[in-house]
Amino acid sequence: MDKFKRDLDILSAKLYNNTPEDAQKQLEELKNKLIQMHEENVVKINHSVMEMVCAKHLILKGYRVDIERPIDGLVCDLYGVKGFGSHIVEIETGFIPPSHALDPTKYRQSRIASKIIRYGNHSEKFALGVPPYYLLQIPEALVKPPRSRTKADLKYLKILCDLYYKNPPVTFDEIKNSRIHIIYIIDVDAVNIREVDPISYIEKRNIFSSI
Repeated sequence: MDKFKRDLDILSAKLYNNTPEDAQKQLEELKNKLIQMHEENVVKINHSVMEMVCAKHLILKGYRVDIERPIDGLVCDLYGVKGFGSHIVEIETGFIPPSHALDPTKYRQSRIASKIIRYGNHSEKFALGVPPYYLLQIPEALVKPPRSRTKADLKYLKILCDLYYKNPPVTFDEIKNSRIHIIYIIDVDAVNIREVDPISYIEKRNIFSSI
Protein backbone atom coordinates (compact mmCIF):
# COMPACT_ATOMS: atom_id res chain seq x y z
CA MET A 1 0.00 0.00 0.00
CA ASP A 2 1.22 3.52 -0.81
CA LYS A 3 2.63 5.10 2.38
CA PHE A 4 0.63 8.30 1.86
CA LYS A 5 -2.66 6.37 1.74
CA ARG A 6 -1.61 4.15 4.63
CA ASP A 7 -0.80 7.14 6.84
CA LEU A 8 -4.11 8.83 6.00
CA ASP A 9 -5.99 5.60 6.74
CA ILE A 10 -4.32 5.35 10.16
CA LEU A 11 -5.09 8.99 10.92
CA SER A 12 -8.67 8.63 9.69
CA ALA A 13 -9.31 5.74 12.07
CA LYS A 14 -8.36 8.09 14.92
CA LEU A 15 -10.42 10.96 13.52
CA TYR A 16 -13.53 8.81 13.10
CA ASN A 17 -13.47 7.65 16.72
CA ASN A 18 -16.50 9.05 18.60
CA THR A 19 -17.36 11.18 15.55
CA PRO A 20 -20.91 11.48 14.12
CA GLU A 21 -21.55 9.55 10.92
CA ASP A 22 -22.20 12.65 8.80
CA ALA A 23 -18.83 14.12 9.91
CA GLN A 24 -17.12 10.82 9.09
CA LYS A 25 -18.60 10.93 5.61
CA GLN A 26 -17.25 14.45 5.01
CA LEU A 27 -13.82 13.44 6.26
CA GLU A 28 -13.80 10.37 4.02
CA GLU A 29 -14.53 12.58 1.01
CA LEU A 30 -11.66 14.89 1.93
CA LYS A 31 -9.29 11.96 2.47
CA ASN A 32 -10.12 10.56 -0.96
CA LYS A 33 -9.55 13.96 -2.54
CA LEU A 34 -6.11 14.20 -0.92
CA ILE A 35 -5.20 10.69 -2.09
CA GLN A 36 -6.14 11.65 -5.65
CA MET A 37 -4.11 14.86 -5.42
CA HIS A 38 -1.13 12.93 -4.05
CA GLU A 39 -1.29 10.63 -7.08
CA GLU A 40 -1.02 13.81 -9.15
CA ASN A 41 2.01 14.84 -7.04
CA VAL A 42 0.24 17.95 -5.73
CA VAL A 43 0.20 17.39 -1.93
CA LYS A 44 2.59 16.04 0.74
CA ILE A 45 1.76 13.94 3.78
CA ASN A 46 2.94 16.25 6.60
CA HIS A 47 0.75 19.05 5.25
CA SER A 48 -2.19 16.77 4.45
CA VAL A 49 -2.47 15.21 7.91
CA MET A 50 -2.67 18.67 9.46
CA GLU A 51 -5.42 19.57 7.00
CA MET A 52 -7.41 16.50 8.00
CA VAL A 53 -7.16 17.19 11.74
CA CYS A 54 -8.18 20.80 11.16
CA ALA A 55 -11.01 19.73 8.84
CA LYS A 56 -12.55 17.60 11.59
CA HIS A 57 -12.36 20.55 14.00
CA LEU A 58 -14.23 22.78 11.54
CA ILE A 59 -16.78 20.11 10.58
CA LEU A 60 -17.71 19.59 14.23
CA LYS A 61 -18.21 23.35 14.48
CA GLY A 62 -20.83 23.15 11.74
CA TYR A 63 -18.79 24.06 8.67
CA ARG A 64 -19.03 22.33 5.31
CA VAL A 65 -15.34 21.96 4.46
CA ASP A 66 -13.35 21.67 1.24
CA ILE A 67 -9.59 21.11 0.93
CA GLU A 68 -7.20 22.65 -1.61
CA ARG A 69 -9.94 24.87 -2.99
CA PRO A 70 -9.28 27.42 -5.77
CA ILE A 71 -10.52 30.90 -4.91
CA ASP A 72 -9.89 34.10 -6.88
CA GLY A 73 -6.62 32.89 -8.40
CA LEU A 74 -5.38 31.36 -5.13
CA VAL A 75 -5.63 27.84 -3.73
CA CYS A 76 -6.54 27.77 -0.03
CA ASP A 77 -5.77 24.80 2.19
CA LEU A 78 -9.18 24.65 3.87
CA TYR A 79 -12.35 26.51 2.95
CA GLY A 80 -15.33 26.25 5.25
CA VAL A 81 -18.86 27.55 4.86
CA LYS A 82 -21.42 27.90 7.63
CA GLY A 83 -24.64 29.70 6.88
CA PHE A 84 -23.65 32.83 4.95
CA GLY A 85 -20.16 32.96 6.44
CA SER A 86 -16.90 31.60 5.03
CA HIS A 87 -13.69 30.60 6.78
CA ILE A 88 -10.25 30.08 5.22
CA VAL A 89 -7.45 28.25 7.01
CA GLU A 90 -3.88 28.15 5.73
CA ILE A 91 -1.59 25.45 7.12
CA GLU A 92 2.04 26.33 7.91
CA THR A 93 4.53 23.58 8.75
CA GLY A 94 7.53 25.90 9.23
CA PHE A 95 9.48 24.49 6.27
CA ILE A 96 12.50 26.56 5.17
CA PRO A 97 13.73 26.03 1.60
CA PRO A 98 17.50 25.49 1.29
CA SER A 99 17.69 28.73 -0.70
CA HIS A 100 16.76 30.63 2.48
CA ALA A 101 19.08 28.86 4.91
CA LEU A 102 20.81 32.18 5.70
CA ASP A 103 17.67 34.30 6.14
CA PRO A 104 15.06 31.93 7.65
CA THR A 105 13.41 34.41 10.02
CA LYS A 106 12.96 37.14 7.42
CA TYR A 107 11.74 34.57 4.90
CA ARG A 108 9.12 33.23 7.33
CA GLN A 109 8.00 36.76 8.28
CA SER A 110 7.52 37.60 4.61
CA ARG A 111 5.71 34.34 3.88
CA ILE A 112 3.32 34.67 6.82
CA ALA A 113 2.61 38.33 6.09
CA SER A 114 1.89 37.48 2.46
CA LYS A 115 -0.44 34.62 3.47
CA ILE A 116 -2.47 36.81 5.84
CA ILE A 117 -2.68 39.68 3.35
CA ARG A 118 -3.54 37.57 0.29
CA TYR A 119 -6.00 35.20 1.94
CA GLY A 120 -7.34 37.43 4.70
CA ASN A 121 -9.42 39.40 2.20
CA HIS A 122 -11.28 36.41 0.77
CA SER A 123 -13.41 35.24 3.71
CA GLU A 124 -15.23 36.57 6.74
CA LYS A 125 -12.82 34.68 8.99
CA PHE A 126 -9.17 33.78 8.38
CA ALA A 127 -6.87 31.52 10.40
CA LEU A 128 -3.41 30.00 10.30
CA GLY A 129 -2.90 26.40 11.41
CA VAL A 130 0.48 25.40 12.84
CA PRO A 131 2.04 22.43 14.67
CA PRO A 132 2.84 22.90 18.39
CA TYR A 133 6.59 22.92 17.75
CA TYR A 134 6.64 25.90 15.36
CA LEU A 135 6.45 29.59 16.36
CA LEU A 136 4.74 31.72 13.72
CA GLN A 137 6.60 34.86 12.66
CA ILE A 138 3.51 37.07 12.41
CA PRO A 139 4.32 40.78 12.01
CA GLU A 140 2.69 42.61 14.91
CA ALA A 141 1.12 45.18 12.57
CA LEU A 142 -1.14 42.45 11.15
CA VAL A 143 -2.85 41.66 14.45
CA LYS A 144 -3.91 45.29 14.82
CA PRO A 145 -7.45 46.13 13.70
CA PRO A 146 -7.22 47.44 10.10
CA ARG A 147 -8.28 50.94 11.18
CA SER A 148 -5.35 51.09 13.62
CA ARG A 149 -2.61 50.42 11.06
CA THR A 150 -0.42 53.43 10.39
CA LYS A 151 1.13 54.48 7.08
CA ALA A 152 4.43 53.23 8.46
CA ASP A 153 2.82 49.82 9.14
CA LEU A 154 1.50 49.61 5.58
CA LYS A 155 4.85 50.61 4.07
CA TYR A 156 6.73 48.09 6.22
CA LEU A 157 4.35 45.25 5.29
CA LYS A 158 4.54 46.12 1.60
CA ILE A 159 8.35 46.05 1.64
CA LEU A 160 8.37 42.83 3.67
CA CYS A 161 6.06 40.98 1.28
CA ASP A 162 7.84 42.28 -1.81
CA LEU A 163 11.13 40.82 -0.59
CA TYR A 164 10.09 37.32 -1.70
CA TYR A 165 6.50 37.43 -3.00
CA LYS A 166 6.02 39.71 -6.00
CA ASN A 167 4.02 37.45 -8.31
CA PRO A 168 1.71 39.26 -8.09
CA PRO A 169 2.70 41.94 -5.56
CA VAL A 170 0.30 42.64 -2.72
CA THR A 171 -1.58 45.94 -2.93
CA PHE A 172 -1.97 48.60 -0.24
CA ASP A 173 -5.73 47.97 -0.23
CA GLU A 174 -5.11 44.29 0.52
CA ILE A 175 -2.72 45.24 3.31
CA LYS A 176 -5.19 47.73 4.79
CA ASN A 177 -8.12 45.33 4.93
CA SER A 178 -6.56 41.95 5.72
CA ARG A 179 -6.83 40.41 9.16
CA ILE A 180 -6.12 37.16 10.99
CA HIS A 181 -8.82 36.15 13.46
CA ILE A 182 -7.49 32.96 15.05
CA ILE A 183 -4.56 30.56 15.19
CA TYR A 184 -5.11 26.81 15.34
CA ILE A 185 -2.43 24.81 17.14
CA ILE A 186 -2.74 21.43 15.41
CA ASP A 187 -1.45 18.46 17.40
CA VAL A 188 -1.42 15.54 14.96
CA ASP A 189 -0.07 13.11 17.57
CA ALA A 190 -3.03 13.70 19.89
CA VAL A 191 -5.43 14.44 17.01
CA ASN A 192 -6.71 17.66 18.55
CA ILE A 193 -6.65 21.43 18.13
CA ARG A 194 -6.24 24.38 20.45
CA GLU A 195 -7.53 27.79 19.38
CA VAL A 196 -5.42 30.84 20.26
CA ASP A 197 -6.14 34.54 19.82
CA PRO A 198 -3.42 36.13 17.59
CA ILE A 199 -2.61 38.89 20.09
CA SER A 200 -2.15 36.38 22.91
CA TYR A 201 -0.08 34.20 20.58
CA ILE A 202 2.32 37.04 19.76
CA GLU A 203 2.68 38.01 23.41
CA LYS A 204 3.65 34.44 24.33
CA ARG A 205 5.87 34.09 21.26
CA ASN A 206 7.78 37.23 22.21
CA ILE A 207 8.42 35.85 25.68
CA PHE A 208 9.87 32.62 24.26
CA SER A 209 11.86 34.53 21.61
CA SER A 210 13.53 36.70 24.26
CA ILE A 211 14.78 33.76 26.35
